[in-house]
Amino acid sequence: MKFVRTLLPLLLVVTLSGCGYNAIQRQDEAVKASWSEVLNQYQRRADLVPNLVNTVKGYAQHEERVLTEVTNARARVGSVQITPDMIDDAQKLKQFQQAQGELSSALSRLMVVSENYPNLKANGLFQNLQAQLEGTENRITVARNRYVQSVQEYNSMIRTFPNNLTAKMFGYAVKPNFSVENEKAISTAPTVDFGNTAPAPATSAAH
Repeated sequence: MKFVRTLLPLLLVVTLSGCGYNAIQRQDEAVKASWSEVLNQYQRRADLVPNLVNTVKGYAQHEERVLTEVTNARARVGSVQITPDMIDDAQKLKQFQQAQGELSSALSRLMVVSENYPNLKANGLFQNLQAQLEGTENRITVARNRYVQSVQEYNSMIRTFPNNLTAKMFGYAVKPNFSVENEKAISTAPTVDFGNTAPAPATSAAH
């Protein structure tokens, strides 16, 4: 009897391993880890916005509409958060990406406006913020691509026999992913142009 009690757990482990349970678990955790990195990079971008807006405001106070759009877009991003445990909700993912896309568009318009203010473009703090923004956008792209690949691998795994039977048994479902519309939104992310940034005659930052 003791032998049977010892053997049953071993048989269960072997059976679950053979039907893909452990592999599904590992891939599910990989998806969550990838999403956490996506969140980290988006948060890094959001953290740059206040300083960026304040710096532009010092030179372009008359661009209140654009500055307000960026500030409001950042606020919407902060109100739509998805933890790794919530990424199975397709609607929440769509809302999250819509908010991030709006912030990307608002930042793009802000960068266009900055082109009209040579003294702003020559400001060292603004240049530093631009460089940080560009680097963050690149890291967002990398993190998103890794997440997309991770979800694709996970979805492919749980659709494959016999993993699909195990997934159904333990409640693992196909995960939503970034859509083509999401990709288009991110493709309009702000670009940084360091051309024509020669120092201009010093003027007062505020009027």
